[in-house]
Amino acid sequence: MRVLVLGAGVVGTAAAWYLARAGHQVTVIDRQPAAGMETSFANGGQISPCHAEPWASPAVIGKIVRWLGKDDAPLLFRWRRWDPDLWLWAARFLTNCTGQALEINLERTLRIAIYSRAKLAELRAELGLEYDQRRLGILHVYRSGREFDHACHAADLMRQYGLFRQVKTSSECVSLEPALAAVGTRLAGGIHTPDDESGDAHKFTQLLAGHAARIGVTYRYGVTINTLLTQGDRVTGAATDQGELLADATILALGSWSPLMARPAGLRLPIVPAKGYSITVPVDGRKGAPFVSITDDEYKMVYSRLGDRLRVAGTAEMAGHDPSLNERRWNLIRERAKGLFPDGGDYARAEPWAGLRPVTPDSVPLIGPTRLKGLWLDTGHGTLGWTMACGSGRLLADMVSGRQPEIDTEGLGLDRFKLFI
Repeated sequence: MRVLVLGAGVVGTAAAWYLARAGHQVTVIDRQPAAGMETSFANGGQISPCHAEPWASPAVIGKIVRWLGKDDAPLLFRWRRWDPDLWLWAARFLTNCTGQALEINLERTLRIAIYSRAKLAELRAELGLEYDQRRLGILHVYRSGREFDHACHAADLMRQYGLFRQVKTSSECVSLEPALAAVGTRLAGGIHTPDDESGDAHKFTQLLAGHAARIGVTYRYGVTINTLLTQGDRVTGAATDQGELLADATILALGSWSPLMARPAGLRLPIVPAKGYSITVPVDGRKGAPFVSITDDEYKMVYSRLGDRLRVAGTAEMAGHDPSLNERRWNLIRERAKGLFPDGGDYARAEPWAGLRPVTPDSVPLIGPTRLKGLWLDTGHGTLGWTMACGSGRLLADMVSGRQPEIDTEGLGLDRFKLFI
């Protein structure tokens, strides 16, 4: 079967790999000059099934209210009267902020995240991939005693799903990661998830794209996709600035740009872009950079050691499809990183970056067929694209190939959003 994958990020590249392994003739197109150059380029680096809770929950509403109007808030909404998609998304998000919805969405999210971690481990072993990975787990630290108590309760819940969360005192956090010594006395405690990982998604994507090309995948870079090609109720490929590309199956893996591509074909995807910021700091021989990947609960920031670099990422800004850097936002990340790890690297040489994460109202990705024959979705992974990429790719390849998937696909498709399709 001729398969066209739209998007060469970590999600699209993983899908291309598994589709090629299933025997299909695969072509990947992307407007960038190489794989993994947009949202996969400089993310937080965490592979975190054990911390894959949905954004929508009963507890988040109060936090959003407190964050309104604060330019330094972890989640910032830049409302625009002319953006009905964001308002509609927000309404759907609120309907998912119930205990019952949280339980459903958590199960779905963990189903694909845990599966994906296993597929990543298989790929790493099979191909000998080296992408600055560390398998020291993730340590989630808390300054607020209230938030820590809530996390301890959540740890009990997550164990029911087979996820191992270790509750740590503040001193145990410092013992596990000595770089936290500067703030150890101000920590209420932490949760360590030893089965989680970290690594450079950009390096991984480029390595996997190279292996995919060697088994027959064609990558066409520098190609702008103009529109999907349709005949009646079937998608037959894509029209680009370099001509038409025909396919038996077309995979929409364009992240935050997926809804813009789907809309002219008659599909409304419940995805909005959430701009995230990161800085990459050269460690430069400093002794205060962490080796264990850290999540700072108070500021919703993550820290991952990638070789001789420290990746610091955080914040979510709902500002449409604007990928520009807000200097205040990324400087805020740098200052908070210096506060947590004062000797973590040469912060004067920090390289800023911003990328758009495709977020669904329930934090569950969209994987599977659509009502348009020949069009498949592999998008909407939010902040967990790196965590879920391999599992999503394998799952999609099985569905496209007509094979029985290894995990249940219930609740992962667009059909759960009846309002949108």
